[in-house]
Order: sequence, then structure tokens, then C-alpha cells
Amino acid sequence: MRHVTTVASRELRSLFVSPVAYGVMSLFAVLAGFFFLLSVGWFNTRLIQLQQFQMVEEMQQLNLNDHLLTFFYGDMTTLLLFLVPGITMGLFAAEKANGTQELLMTSPLTIWDIVLGKFLAGGLFVAALVGIAALYPVLLFVYGDPELGRSLTGLLGVMLVGWVYVAIGAFASSLTKSQVVAILISFVLMIVILLLPAVAGLGMVDAAPWVGEFFRYASSMTHFENLVKGVVDTSDLAYFAAVIAIFALMSKAAVESARWR
Repeated sequence: MRHVTTVASRELRSLFVSPVAYGVMSLFAVLAGFFFLLSVGWFNTRLIQLQQFQMVEEMQQLNLNDHLLTFFYGDMTTLLLFLVPGITMGLFAAEKANGTQELLMTSPLTIWDIVLGKFLAGGLFVAALVGIAALYPVLLFVYGDPELGRSLTGLLGVMLVGWVYVAIGAFASSLTKSQVVAILISFVLMIVILLLPAVAGLGMVDAAPWVGEFFRYASSMTHFENLVKGVVDTSDLAYFAAVIAIFALMSKAAVESARWR
């Protein structure tokens, strides 16, 4: 474990030496604030409309978690979809491009130390981004009364989706020495996982309903939506753990294959 944290700290230092990390965090903070204001504005407009038409029953059903934070958390996962590849693109590709991969391979570190250390670095960076995003819902507790449990499980869902994106980005980076190609590969894989429920809705899977169910289960958004609703199911947590583990194994295989070339 000591070697894993050493690799992670090395990666985080290299991230924050360059302006990339600061740029991503600043951009995320600004865009998160913008989407939060949009969500608050939409909620306020909807509330005013219901008051004008004296729709008491609908006003009683209107709540901050369902009609504000759900949309905000969804926007955060979309932001991570575009920003995480920029963070993970150099995890392995930069080592190949700079010629330092051979030195890393001949060090006392195991392949798992390298893979897990780089994933940990990306995961901690995503956790920092989620921490920034969490500052905005805190304002709702000052001026409103959202459900604490659902607010926290929603943030957990954003973080877990972000970690899946880190695992995918690390795998994409392990396949090439071009950081641009790594971004493209990771982005395509993330989009595929995101759009699996849409594929499940196509008529071609009607003949085999289990295919549609598999596609829905394989999408990170299916499990994210459960967490946003406040439902913490072991099957959802197992899904995120399994996807991260699968891409970590594939990253290990890709890095290990480079040793024997």
C-alpha cells in the first residue's frame, strides 16, 4: 500500500505542477455554479407558476431534492464526462511519450502498484471536484430544507460515476502514448456506457428482453439515478466496484504487455 500512495502522490504533484489541474478545477467550479444557478432559477420559476395558478397539491409535491438537486447532480456527471479525460490522458501516455515508462517498469514497484497508484491519484482529484460541487447544495440547507440523506447519496453517486470515468480514462491512457488519442478513446467508452439504456429502448432487443435488462444494468446512469433517489443498494455499489475493477485489470494487462515488447 505504501508504494501505491507513493505513485499517487507523484502523479498528483505532476498534475499540480502544470496549470492543467488548476484550470480544470477552476472551470469545474465556475460551470458548477452556473448549473446550480440554472437549477435554482428553474425551481423558483416553477414555484411562482404554481402559486399563481393556486395549484396547492403540486406545490406540496415540489421539493428541493427531486426538482433541483437531481438535475444539478446530473449536470455534474456530464461535466465530469468532459473534464476527467483531460486529467487521465497523461496517466500512462505521458510516461510512454517522455520515455520514463521503462524506468518505472524496472523500479521495485509492481504493476498493480503503478495501476492502483495512478487510479488513486485520479480518484482523489475527482473527490476534490465533488467537494467543490458539494459547496453549492450546502447553500440549500441555509435557505431551504432538503433531505440530508438524499443529498449525500446523490453526491456519492456523482463521485462513483467520476471514479468509473477515471478507471476508463486510465485504461485508455495505457493503450497509447498519444494523450489526444487517449482522450478520444476514453470519451467514446464513456459515451457508450452512458447511452446503453437508449440502446435497451430500441426495438431490436424486444425479442430478447434480457438483453435490454443487461444494457440497462451495464449503464452507470441506471445506478446513479438510484443513488440520487436516496436508494443505496448493494447491487449498485457492486456495479461501480466491478466496473472499476474490470478497467483496472485491463489497464494492468495493457501495461504488462508493454513490458514484454
